[in-house]
Parts: sequence; structure tokens; C-alpha cells
Amino acid sequence: MTETVVVTTRGAERLRAGHRWIYRTDVAEGTASAGALVAVTDTRRRRLGDALYSDRSQIALRMVTVGDEQASPGLWRARLEAAVRFRATLGIDASAYRLVNADADLLPSLVVDRYGDHLVLQALSQGADRLLPELVPALVDLCAPRGILARNDAKVRVLEGLEQRVEVVHGEVPERVEVVEGGVRFEADLFKGQKTGLFLDQRENRDAAARYASGRMLDCFTYNGGFGLRAARTCERVVALDASAEACARVRANAALNGVTNVEVREANVFDELRELDRAGERFDTIVLDPPAFAKSRAALPKAISGYKEINLRALRLLNPGGYLVTCTCSYHVDEATFGEIVYAAAIDTGSTVTVVEKRMQGRDHPVMLGLPETYYLKCFVLRKLR
Repeated sequence: MTETVVVTTRGAERLRAGHRWIYRTDVAEGTASAGALVAVTDTRRRRLGDALYSDRSQIALRMVTVGDEQASPGLWRARLEAAVRFRATLGIDASAYRLVNADADLLPSLVVDRYGDHLVLQALSQGADRLLPELVPALVDLCAPRGILARNDAKVRVLEGLEQRVEVVHGEVPERVEVVEGGVRFEADLFKGQKTGLFLDQRENRDAAARYASGRMLDCFTYNGGFGLRAARTCERVVALDASAEACARVRANAALNGVTNVEVREANVFDELRELDRAGERFDTIVLDPPAFAKSRAALPKAISGYKEINLRALRLLNPGGYLVTCTCSYHVDEATFGEIVYAAAIDTGSTVTVVEKRMQGRDHPVMLGLPETYYLKCFVLRKLR
């Protein structure tokens, strides 16, 4: 028999407004076993839908259905099938992309990425973890992968009281897989690489950057060389920066894999190197800023804003008139308006006149759910410096 959890008036109003998470502070009555599927009602016992329950996380309920719709036995397979079918309509020019994007595919806290003939999944809540014995066979049936890797080592699992582990749950998965994106070959480390191996959410932004790139290019926080290698065909020279020796080695290997000889990789702290390049009088025609999340919590926001302004200010000083700056933030807590204000402040401080050519976000295979702002985390501006 399905257990019932009652939520407060505030929680019910939040849900009716389109947000699909109920926080523990808005649970009025009822408990359930870890990861259970529960019925959700308001304090007047009116049905609000079904949800996956967590007995540890501050996100106590992740809605699966809303209103009168009830979770049927075939629900999970049907939603997986719909997610896979949607990606097939996108015309993705890559062998690596996202198949399932959690709540935005109505599969809360489940992430599935395709890397060629292999899948990498993450179950980020008790509910998703509990469903894996049902989800894995469905993915095998729908996608026929050679292997599926569960990259369940994300820190968020600790908040759910879940073990962090990496394991092959179907077939065989090699340590590294070669994938192709926009005609460029990349080697992905599925077991240890960032996220599930690569930053797949930036794929379409790398496409855009390559269309504008020319002359001398500076690729900051390069990671695996995604932006720089994509643009190397239209640039005279690319300087790729990263503080990680491992990342720099990866960029060099990917450059060799593609026969690219005009990419120089430097192991350096990007903040320090931007200042040194400015002092040296270096100038570039294209600059990419793709830093890690500076604000992983609201408390970190002031310091993050300062950091984003610093790198954008330095980049605008280094950018030639007529050049392009592709600048990004993957911090959910830095919304689009705030990011725009940061970039504008940097332009004012450098005396630059800058136009916005494009406002971009994560790729279409990482859709955003209206009403759930947490799904809109990646902001990307393509800017042109007039003077």
C-alpha cells in the first residue's frame, strides 16, 4: 500500500506554482522508507500527486506525477523512452550527449549520458538509486549499449545518505572512450573524468564559439580543450590555460589525436596568467572563459561575483577591438541578470564598449523545466568588443 505524506500550505502552493520539489520544512505529516514512492496531499487531504521520498535530504519529496495522475507500473520505462526519442529529434552532431536530464525529463535526480556505444548514469537521490534495478534493464532494451557505468560518486549522494561508488552495472565499459563532436575527436575518461566524463552541456556553446573564433585565441579553464580544439581550425593560434597538470596533459593528447599543431597548452592559475598576459601587452581576437562554478551555495555568492568580474575585466583588457569574448557561468546562484550586470561592470571598468551578440544556455539535450529554476544553471554570453 502506498504511503502518504502531507505537505504544508506553503509546500502545496509551491507545487501548484510549478516547482516539483518539496523541502523537509514543508512536510507536515507522514514518513516513508528511503526512496519510496509516496502519495502527496495537502493538509485538507487533497491529492497533489506522487513523489519519491528521501528520509535524509532537505529535498524530502521529488514529484513524479502531479494532480490526479498516478504512477503506473510502466511509468519509468515510458519516460525513459520519451527522453531517448526526444534526443533523436535534435540532430546532434556528436557521439556524446545527454539522454536523460533528471526532472526536465520527468525522471527526478536521474542523469544518463551517452558516450558512443556506452552509457553513464548517475542516481542522485534515494528514489533514483532504489529504482536502478528497474531502470538499467529498460536502458539496455531501449539503447542496446555495450556497457553501462554507474558514476554514483557525486557529493550530493552524501546528503542523501547514499554510498559514493563507481561500478559497471551492465556489459563492459573501458576506462576511456573516444567520442566525436563537431568533427573533433576527444578521449573521455568515464570512470574519473568531471561529471560523467566530459562537460556535455557546453557542446552547443562550443559550436557557437567556433563560428566566431579567429586570429589569436585564449581558452581559459580549458579542461579537455573543448573550446580551443573546436576553434583551432579557424584560428591562427590557440593558447589553452588550466591549473590542472592532468587537464593540460589531456588537452595535449586530444590535440595530437586530431593532428592539431597550433594549440599551446599552459599549466597556470588563470587569474594570475590573465594579469601576466596583460602586463606583457598580449592581445587576443577571441577569448573563452569557462570557469568552474564559483558559487556552489548562496553564501559563496559575493566572492563568486568578485571572481567573475575579475576574469571578465582581465579578458576585456586583453581582447582586441572587433574581437569576441565567450563568457560562461555554471553557477545556478548567479542568474542571467546578475551575470549580465557583472559583465557590464567589467566593461565599464575597462572603458570598453561591448555588444551582446548571443545569450546562450546549456545544450538542448539539457532542457530547462519552467517552474524549476534549478535546472537553468549554465549561462553563456557571446560578446563583441567594439572599442
